[in-house]
Amino acid sequence: MTQRKPMKFKYFYQQFSTHISIIIVAFLLLSLLFAHYLENLVYENKADELISYGEAILSDIKEAPLASDRIIDQYSNVLAARKMSFSMFDRDGNLYLVNNHGPAIKNLPRSDWEKVTKGQTIVVQSDYKSFDQDGVTFVVLPYIDHDKFYGGILLTSPISGSIKMIQQINKILLYTILISFGVSFLQSWYLSRIHVKRIQRLRDAASQVSAGNYNVHVDSSNYDEIGELANDFNNMVDKINVSMLEIESLENRRRQFMADVSHEMRTPLTTISGVIEGLKNNMIPEEDKERGINLVSQEAKRLIRLVNENLDYEKIRSNQIHLFKEEIQLTEVLEIIQEQLGLQAEEKNDQIIVDASTDLYVLADYDRLVQILINITKNSIQFTANGIIWLRGKADHNHVIIEIEDTGIGIDADEVENIWRRFYKADLSRTTNPYGEFGLGLSIVKQLVHLHNGDIKVFSEKGKGTKFVITFPKQSSLK
Repeated sequence: MTQRKPMKFKYFYQQFSTHISIIIVAFLLLSLLFAHYLENLVYENKADELISYGEAILSDIKEAPLASDRIIDQYSNVLAARKMSFSMFDRDGNLYLVNNHGPAIKNLPRSDWEKVTKGQTIVVQSDYKSFDQDGVTFVVLPYIDHDKFYGGILLTSPISGSIKMIQQINKILLYTILISFGVSFLQSWYLSRIHVKRIQRLRDAASQVSAGNYNVHVDSSNYDEIGELANDFNNMVDKINVSMLEIESLENRRRQFMADVSHEMRTPLTTISGVIEGLKNNMIPEEDKERGINLVSQEAKRLIRLVNENLDYEKIRSNQIHLFKEEIQLTEVLEIIQEQLGLQAEEKNDQIIVDASTDLYVLADYDRLVQILINITKNSIQFTANGIIWLRGKADHNHVIIEIEDTGIGIDADEVENIWRRFYKADLSRTTNPYGEFGLGLSIVKQLVHLHNGDIKVFSEKGKGTKFVITFPKQSSLK
């Protein structure tokens, strides 16, 4: 049995119906309240008018009881013009003056009659039975003299005119409601369309992202939640783009690393394999066997050094290297480098010269500082023959500066920045450079200098030598 899919109710219709429903309910409530208020206001004004006439009649009769007939005739004419009538009654409720078919008081409820006898004015907005007439507004005013009830006056006014006025006002109100409803209908439709389009743009952009297109951007703002959602969406896409670029970079690095390592290991492994096969099959003369064994040893050490350098480089990149900084006398370190690399320099007929003050100190990790200086000095020896290599140390106000300068073959200007790349030696070896290779050493050197919050620069000119300048901050500038 297939499951029935739930019926969809589009967000546009949800928004639109919600707006219209709220507007309709609001208009209906306001209309009912306004109509009720207006009706009460009309009846209250009519009642106030009747009360004022009744008080005036009673007051005039009280002041001139002998002229009561004349007073009644005057008020009869005035009230008749306004379609009003009145009647006088005694303390027992019997009518003794009835004007223009005035109403009777015989049907007045007992509770209301008791209120009248106690001096209260009775007001009824509309009634159809109490006075044998249809649709009247009436008031009953008691006549009290010296706290004694003598009767009163009953005034009435038909409500037909008031009803017509109320009906006319309600008609105008209905037209106003219809016009307002039409305007609100269009406005609700327009606003709903705007919101739905904005959400649709977000949906389309999300679909593109899910399809693998991360170069999308939606219009955003800060004046409502949909705009803030668009901002968050754009930030998300930007971060995804950065992550994808980083992943692509990591993948390229992995491929380059595998290619470089393969290239680097191929030569020593081929050499080792060839020598071992020659020794195994007695293809190498007896007098060359020792030289072959030494060659295997050298190539094996080269492989070990390659592996160690890679491990060291990855540790530095992943912040697994911890520095133990201390104040180190720079002259002592430079002299150690001079002594350790002296034999290599002699093989190339090079001279290493140390030039630094004995009171110059540098804040650094001793082992890593030695590693930095040995790597650079080895490269200077490698690319210098029958020349001089200077190891200098000096200071300015905020920095300790170490210079390693040689009179070697130098580097082309367009290749200077490339020496910091991993396995740059592979590039040089492909150009049949007879002087050797850079390798990972300088990549590690740059990372180690940066871990010391320092800086390293290289200045070189083809055929005139190379100078490395390393700058370490002084201890005071680190605080």
